[in-house]
Amino acid sequence: MASSEPPSSPRRRVDANRSRPKRPARLTGPEIEEVFRRFAEANPEPRGELEHRDPFTLLVAVVLSAQATDAGVNKATRGLFRIADTPAKMVALGEAGLIEHIRSIGLFRGKARNIIALSETLLREYGGEVPHSREALEALPGVGRKTANVVLNIAFGEPTIAVDTHLFRVSNRTGLAPGKTPLEVETRLLKVVPERYRLHAHHWLILHGRYVCLARKPRCPECLIRDLCRYPDKTPA
Repeated sequence: MASSEPPSSPRRRVDANRSRPKRPARLTGPEIEEVFRRFAEANPEPRGELEHRDPFTLLVAVVLSAQATDAGVNKATRGLFRIADTPAKMVALGEAGLIEHIRSIGLFRGKARNIIALSETLLREYGGEVPHSREALEALPGVGRKTANVVLNIAFGEPTIAVDTHLFRVSNRTGLAPGKTPLEVETRLLKVVPERYRLHAHHWLILHGRYVCLARKPRCPECLIRDLCRYPDKTPA
């Protein structure tokens, strides 16, 4: 008796596709290990691109970097840090004086207000030193979780992961640590990144997003991890 359903029917094709093994949406443990092995081999000692001298100038630079480029911040802080590289000097410079140095940076008025306020807090509560504590850092004016993570990592050598737009994009696009919010991505990365790579993980991922895994047109042919990446719309060579 002839089949009532043609062999080439849509249902048959769907069923055939379902029978094929699907690649997991997330990278596996061995794949994540390989991702960071390659990053470490290519760039053993990655560095952040914000220019600074010590924990205080780093903190100021990171506050200024919100919705601004590192290059733009560096251009402004070279002159600023020559005259105000401590909390006391920053307070003495004052909000109006600070604005004159950072006017080229987005949201400069609010940032100036926060930097003067956090400098006053450092003098009043911490003897002019930047505290080595997430809770204390996040209590400072203008300092959120990402800024605290950067300071803890770069200034104090903590294996924290600061999730900016580049790192958020790379984590989701590649399948490394997908998440709907920066905190979700951070939490997942801390679980999956091998401990020996954790100190430099956020630098590798941020630099990868900034120079290779670009938002509009990723440079997939140049990518160290293109064979591992789960992104379905890779840029062709």
